Amino acid sequence: MAGLSFCAIGDLGLRLRLKVRRPAVTIGKPSKKTETLEIRLPPETKAAFMARCQVTRRTASQALRGFIEQDLVTPKPSPRRRSLVWHALAAAVAGLAVGAVAAPSLARTATSDATFERLDVNHDGVLSIEEFRAR
Repeated sequence: MAGLSFCAIGDLGLRLRLKVRRPAVTIGKPSKKTETLEIRLPPETKAAFMARCQVTRRTASQALRGFIEQDLVTPKPSPRRRSLVWHALAAAVAGLAVGAVAAPSLARTATSDATFERLDVNHDGVLSIEEFRAR
């Protein structure tokens, strides 16, 4: 496996030495893979990873390079929790605003109806000038 070297490190796991590719600076020839990356992992994790690499017919270096490149390209999502809090707060403020605007008009309707009924003495649904002046 090109670019990998393994050496045991007691019970802590294995050291994986991996050469990783730097981002290309020029457009033509890709840059050389000169940098190394060391990670420590338990033997069972290394064995499972190597088995998956065999199944997918990729070297461990290719798999890790692909992961690193994808991680660098993929935009990080904004935290959903903050978004949910802001949406809940905005909904609460909007609800309070609608309630503050609607409450006086609803209360006025009930009061206005009662006042009109009191003024409309003959209950014909029309308020005459005499009925209005008699208030």
